[in-house]
Amino acid sequence: MTPIEPSLRSSGTSMFNVEQIRSDFPILKLKIDDKQLVYLDNAASSQMPTVVMDRMLRYQTMEHANINRAVHYLSETATAEYEKSRHKLKNFINANEDREVIFTSGTTDAINLVAHGYGRKFISSGDEIILTVLEHHSNIVPWQMLAEENGVKIRVVPINDAGELLIDEYKKLFNKNTKLVGVTHVSNAIGTINPIKEMIEFAHTHGVPVLVDGAQAAPHMKIDVQELDCDFYTFSAHKLCGPTGIGILYGKANQLNRMNPFKGGGDMITSVTFEKTIYNTIPHKFEAGTPPIAAAIGFGAAIDYLSSIDLSTIEAYEQSLINYATEQINNIPGIRIIGSAAEKVAVLSFSVDGVHPHDIGTLLNQEGIAVRTGHHCAQPVMQRFKVPATTRASFSFYNSMAEIDALIAGIQKVQKVFL
Repeated sequence: MTPIEPSLRSSGTSMFNVEQIRSDFPILKLKIDDKQLVYLDNAASSQMPTVVMDRMLRYQTMEHANINRAVHYLSETATAEYEKSRHKLKNFINANEDREVIFTSGTTDAINLVAHGYGRKFISSGDEIILTVLEHHSNIVPWQMLAEENGVKIRVVPINDAGELLIDEYKKLFNKNTKLVGVTHVSNAIGTINPIKEMIEFAHTHGVPVLVDGAQAAPHMKIDVQELDCDFYTFSAHKLCGPTGIGILYGKANQLNRMNPFKGGGDMITSVTFEKTIYNTIPHKFEAGTPPIAAAIGFGAAIDYLSSIDLSTIEAYEQSLINYATEQINNIPGIRIIGSAAEKVAVLSFSVDGVHPHDIGTLLNQEGIAVRTGHHCAQPVMQRFKVPATTRASFSFYNSMAEIDALIAGIQKVQKVFL
C-alpha cells in the first residue's frame, strides 16, 4: 500500500502551513466565473484529498470484487482491505473491538438502525426518549416514527439564548419511564459543543443508554468512545475528507448483541431455511447485502490522512479561524450571529438585517464563496431563535484567514446591494 504523506505532521498552530495542506485538495484550485473558490460549506460535506481519491481508484482498478465467502485473490484482497478500514475506524475512536464498528450508509442510516434495532425492541408504550432542541432532523424524525408506532413520548432539553443546553433541565426530565437519550455532540446549525460526557454519566446513573450523533464532532476533535462511555456513537465519512454513502455506528458489543437487525439479506445470516433464520454475529448482523466497498476503503484512507496530521493542531487552528471570523463579523453593523456558546466548533451561523439568507448565498456565490443557507435540517433551532433560516459558514483545517477576509468582503457587498 502506498504510504500517505500529507503536508502537515508537526504540532502547534505556528507550524501549520495551510497552503501546503491546501495543495492536497485539488478542488480548492477551482474557479467559479473567474473567482477563486472559497469553500465554506464543510459542515455539509468536506472536500477529499488526492490520497483518498487515489486509494479508491486503486481499489476499482486493481482490487475490485465482492467481499466475504469467495476464496479467489480479488475477493480475499477486497475483504481484507474492507476489514482494515473497520480496524482503522476502531482505532480512530478508540473502540474496544473491531466488531463494535458497523458500516452504515451514513449518520442518518446509523440512527435509524438504532431506532429500529434497539428502539422497536426495547422501547414501548408509556416509555420516554430524551432529545434536545439542537438535534438534526435525522436524530428527531426516526424517534418520532417510533413514538407514533409504539406510543412513546419524546421529551426535549431546552437551550439558552447562547444556544447552550440547560443541563439542570435535562436532569429533571429523567424518570422511571426514560429509556434512551439521543443527543448531538455538536450542533450542525450553530456549532455548540454539548457536555455529552456529563450527560452520559448522568443518564447511566439512571440505567439509561445514550446515542450520540457525532457527525459534526468527529471532523473537529478527537473522539474516544471508551472515555465518553457512550452506548452508541455515529458519524459520516463525507464530513471527514472521505466519500459520500458511508459512515459508521459504534455500539458497545453488549448493546449490539441485544439488538435486532435492521435490514435482512445476504451476509447478515448464519443459516437460512424456510422454517428459521439464524442471524450472523456482529458486526455482520447489521451489514446486509453488498456494502459500498470502495467507499469503505476510501473512508479508511481518509482516516489515515487525518490521523497522520496532529488532530490537536487541527482543532487549535480551526478555533483560530472561528475566533477570527466571529471578531470580524461582529464588527459589521446589521449582522446577528446565531449561537454564541462558550464552547463551539468552526461553524458560524448568522443573519443580515433586511436580507433573506438565500439572497446572501446567491450573491456570495457570485464571488466564488460557497456557504449554506436554510434551516440546516434543524428547524427546532430556527424556531428557538425566531428566524426562518440562517447563512452558515463552516470552516475546515484547509481554509485560510484570507478566505475569511473574502467572506467578510462578500457580506459587505451584499449589504451594499440590498440596503
